[in-house]
Amino acid sequence: MNALLLVDIDWEKMFIPGVSLLEIMLRGTITYWFCFMYIRFFKRGAGQVGISDLLLITLISDASQNAMAGEYHSITEGFVLVSTLAFWDYMINFLGFQSVFFKKVVESEPVLLVKDGVMQRQNMKKELIATDELMGLLREQGVDQVSDVKTCYIESSGNISVVKKIE
Repeated sequence: MNALLLVDIDWEKMFIPGVSLLEIMLRGTITYWFCFMYIRFFKRGAGQVGISDLLLITLISDASQNAMAGEYHSITEGFVLVSTLAFWDYMINFLGFQSVFFKKVVESEPVLLVKDGVMQRQNMKKELIATDELMGLLREQGVDQVSDVKTCYIESSGNISVVKKIE
């Protein structure tokens, strides 16, 4: 019975690519950069990933799968695609570390949310952060009142940094 299972496996189809590996790398590269730029410029960073953020990432993954992969079936093609995506992820981090220009392209500047105890509502509006959300983030940092904050920024990582006033 076990011998029959091994006979039914199409070993050639499993390991020999049916699509050009260069095409898969190119498709992966183009799709990666499109998704990266979309998220970088159109999606705000958030200290924590919310349900809508997870849904967006899941839908982007599903929607871009065919654009990246085309009609591949072999393990080799899947490996090349995953390797291409991992390569670009590493390169973005590497280039952002090595180059001031590239760092400005891939990372957003910190945005001031509170200055001297006053909420910067224009910046909050731009970052789509409601007053209640900001207050929750401040409480997580051990701050009960906005008046106790010297500065509060949303960093490029999406984390909130708070500097308390010295009493």
